[in-house]
Amino acid sequence: MRGRLVDFQHGSEPAAGVLVTNLGTPDAPTAAALRRYLAEFLWDRRVVDLPRPLWWLVLHLGILRLRPRRSARAYAKVWTAEGSPLLVNSRRQADELRQRLQARLPGPVRVALGMRYGQPSIAQALRALRAEGVRRLVVLPLYPQYAASTTASTLDAVAAELGRWPWVPELRFVAGYHQDEGYLSALAASLREAWQSEPPGQRLLLSFHGLPRRYLLQGDPYHCFCQATGRLLAERLGLPPEAWMVTFQSRFGREEWLRPYTDETLSRLAAEGVRRVDVICPGFSADCLETLEEIAGENRERFLAAGGERLRYIPALNDRADHLEALAALVQRQMQEWPEAHAEPSRLARAEDAAQSRARALALGAER
Repeated sequence: MRGRLVDFQHGSEPAAGVLVTNLGTPDAPTAAALRRYLAEFLWDRRVVDLPRPLWWLVLHLGILRLRPRRSARAYAKVWTAEGSPLLVNSRRQADELRQRLQARLPGPVRVALGMRYGQPSIAQALRALRAEGVRRLVVLPLYPQYAASTTASTLDAVAAELGRWPWVPELRFVAGYHQDEGYLSALAASLREAWQSEPPGQRLLLSFHGLPRRYLLQGDPYHCFCQATGRLLAERLGLPPEAWMVTFQSRFGREEWLRPYTDETLSRLAAEGVRRVDVICPGFSADCLETLEEIAGENRERFLAAGGERLRYIPALNDRADHLEALAALVQRQMQEWPEAHAEPSRLARAEDAAQSRARALALGAER
């Protein structure tokens, strides 16, 4: 039995847990690390839904031989002394969320970070929560706009791990928060702060990660949720329709993706005489390769080369206090029927009840 994780011990105090998840990152900005990461990421049926035998050939005989080295160079541009920006930012978010929830809620609350691809994995994070006695679990994917390739894929990974457990915790799953008041307020505040230091550009682009257009036609609501976030944010800021637009970035492969494309839009705006643009990426809860290298780097250069004068990237919400407050409130709403969300007996009283429960169980022949 050595090394076996015990699911239950009489007298232990059950805890609520929060699994914070995001997409993931390679372990290092190297071709070898990118090859491992992309092999896991691109093999997910939620990400690429082509027939497996055909896709295996394309992936292993083409993409994984060519793309890792190019992607490694891009990651090297944004890598920090602490590591990948996405992992660094996500760890801070999880730590801050833990502090806020533990200060607000009377019962024990544990928080763990798990990445859909790469390390730390969702399975590792769930096992850590299990070891801490978590019996009620909120899964918080940090994707404001639901998409099958992100949010649903997270649920797949959670279900795969929980399917191995003899005692599955009570589960709440946050499927998205694209029109959450706290989230929208934090986005609006970040823009207002940027515009206080320097006036707004002639156009505001809300750039979201793209998806193949085929996914929209199959019923994925992601496109609609991105448009809703854009409209609600513009209303909060009092922006006229001609001052802002929703675009989509990060397309991959040859098929048509959601339009308009961010890079093509920036070139067109510059050709039309727009000299100053602001870009914010509301679908990214934390800065990462796609925001720092693709938008603030590659697309800025594209806009300037086409005749633009300034592209200002407004950072992701990251560990802003208003962002973390919004996430904490979101989790609390999920927990509202659980005892952790309400006043409970003192910790001493709970410990005494647990001790009595354990004594009764042992008297009846329990082994632990």
